[in-house]
Amino acid sequence: MSTIKYSPRLAEKYKKEVVPALMKRFGYKSIMQVPELEKICLNRGVNGAVNDKKLVDIAVDELATITGQRPVATVSKKDISNFKLRKGVPIGARVTLRGVKMYEFMDRLIAAALPRVRDFRGINEKAFDGRGNYTLGITEQIIFPEIDIDKVNKITGLDITFVTSANTNEEAYELLKELGMPFKNAKKD
Repeated sequence: MSTIKYSPRLAEKYKKEVVPALMKRFGYKSIMQVPELEKICLNRGVNGAVNDKKLVDIAVDELATITGQRPVATVSKKDISNFKLRKGVPIGARVTLRGVKMYEFMDRLIAAALPRVRDFRGINEKAFDGRGNYTLGITEQIIFPEIDIDKVNKITGLDITFVTSANTNEEAYELLKELGMPFKNAKKD
């Protein structure tokens, strides 16, 4: 009996379309030079977590529902008296996606979640960090179809960081654009 290995749609698109396009665009000699998506990190700070510990649990559960992977609660690193914050208190949640889950999440983000944003005209292409990484801020977690709006007690946002192996912002921009990220002013070649 033969086993068929599952490969996400975006992973196939990367191999068949993105790699040749980037090799042509930047003149790479080897496919090993072509930048790739290494991981996607989701981070969510929870406002009011100092007073109500259940808010962090809710944030962890929502991130688990969105990503299909169990997040970790983030804790404060130091005491801040103005915020009544003590060192070691849970104040957020984060999860890192790699491999199949990373491509599946990105596919769902592009195809289902981002089009549900109110007045969506594309994402800002200026949010690169200079080292080939892109961070996208989502203001409402309810854009994800996995979240049941009736069970949400508070609308909060999250940050999504796309970590690539690209050396420059231009290479990372082209990689994400080829993968299907809907940038506002996408240059037509």
